[in-house]
Amino acid sequence: MTSAPPSSGVLRPVTAGLVSALVGFTSAFVVVLSGLAGVGATPVQASSGLLAVSVTMGLSCILLATWTRMPITVAWSTPGAALLATTGVVEGGWPAAVGAFLITGALIVLTGLVPQLGALIARIPASVARAMLAGVLFQLCLGPVTGLAENPLAVAPVVAVWVLALRFLPRWAAPLGFLTAAVVVAVHVATSGVAVDPAVLVPTVELTAPVFTLGGVIGIALPLYLVTMASQNVPGVAVMKGLGYELPWTRSMLVTGAGTALGAPAGGHAINLAAISAALAAGPEAGEDRSRRWIASVTAGVVLVLFGIASSAFGALVLLAPAGVVAAVAGLALLGTFAASMQAALVEPDGRVPAVVAFVTAASGIAIAGVSAAFWALVAGLAVRAALRAGR
Repeated sequence: MTSAPPSSGVLRPVTAGLVSALVGFTSAFVVVLSGLAGVGATPVQASSGLLAVSVTMGLSCILLATWTRMPITVAWSTPGAALLATTGVVEGGWPAAVGAFLITGALIVLTGLVPQLGALIARIPASVARAMLAGVLFQLCLGPVTGLAENPLAVAPVVAVWVLALRFLPRWAAPLGFLTAAVVVAVHVATSGVAVDPAVLVPTVELTAPVFTLGGVIGIALPLYLVTMASQNVPGVAVMKGLGYELPWTRSMLVTGAGTALGAPAGGHAINLAAISAALAAGPEAGEDRSRRWIASVTAGVVLVLFGIASSAFGALVLLAPAGVVAAVAGLALLGTFAASMQAALVEPDGRVPAVVAFVTAASGIAIAGVSAAFWALVAGLAVRAALRAGR
């Protein structure tokens, strides 16, 4: 009986890692750029932030996978980026946002060192946390609708390809939608005569000295930390446990928290354990030999670093896009997360009213005392839940 060649045990995890990185990056990089711009970043600063989160999450994938020999995948905080897109500029502007990113990284590190903090986050009712996230995503998910009304010729092909891919290649729906948008941008540039300066394609790291303000802490850092923990890190551990892996909580939080803090001065908002996309590198697609699946995470990390180096090109693509296209791509990428969040928010009959309160508060976009709607949504949802359960 002959054994399979060694390469056969490596090809599948390498392929799975490539798919994981490609799907993860192209599905949501527009959301990251929109989020950074939402809290005051210039186009150059937003591209620098995209480079920072791409490189730090890629290096974190490589470090955790080789350290633990587990297929641990790290991603940027897509819900966190969506939160930033709806937050607006806080007092202190972009430097205050950078300070908030640093505080978020420190809080994630602290969560790794103090397990009770993680347990406290896990005790936030899933219905309220998911409803808050759904409310944050709501305005962004309107992008395809408003885009079709504003610029139907440019947006319709993106939506059509996304719908067809959702039917036949669901995993590739968002990447194929982005690819269609790239074609639309290329046609727009060719037909409009817009000149593209080659200098904008060169990777640029723009460091910003952090400023720490109360508005930045309460309006950005705390909501970003809560959303990242409740919507990414805690579910990420659960997904991996379902696949048969007990993740080292402390090491995972220390690496992702330190990565968040290191990327903050360059504009990176937050990195965390992958949740939905974790299965791409840790599931059967990465091969039957579980002892080799960590190779998928290393491969994903290498590809993400390369994508990060090309971040300026992706940023230029967004800047050159016709009206409505960027918002449509971001909205389509988030529709699946929005649907899953709404479903989780309403699954518990007794928790539906508090969840709806949290949803409408977050969706309102109001900012009270410089604090974003996401924070007040969590407060309102928990307060109503406590009132309804009082005396039971």
